[in-house]
Amino acid sequence: QVQLVESGGGLVQAGGSLRLSCTASGRTFTTYTVGWFRRAPGKEREFVTAIRRDSGITLYADSVKGRFTISRGNGQNTVFLQMNSLKPEDTAVYYCAAGRTMTATESDYWGWGQGTQVTVSS
Repeated sequence: QVQLVESGGGLVQAGGSLRLSCTASGRTFTTYTVGWFRRAPGKEREFVTAIRRDSGITLYADSVKGRFTISRGNGQNTVFLQMNSLKPEDTAVYYCAAGRTMTATESDYWGWGQGTQVTVSS
């Protein structure tokens, strides 16, 4: 069983950048997909991006394409989310989770962390 922990959130002004980290404990997720999701206040959790740990193939939501970049760490157990040109509407709790296939469907993921808060001020 894999369990994921997010870190790196914080408060940033619009136009700024943050880098989030997702670290796995338990089984490594070398062969899994790692996805990032976010939940804004009063909204449902939504897909942000995902990466295949083995191939590096990525998938992005239209709302973050061109601004966010997901990448694999040098080690086996870390995935990063580089967020540039942040907007107030990016304010949310960001979660990472493990999946078996490349999908944007929340129910296809497991091992959810507690999330990390990202707040973008205008």
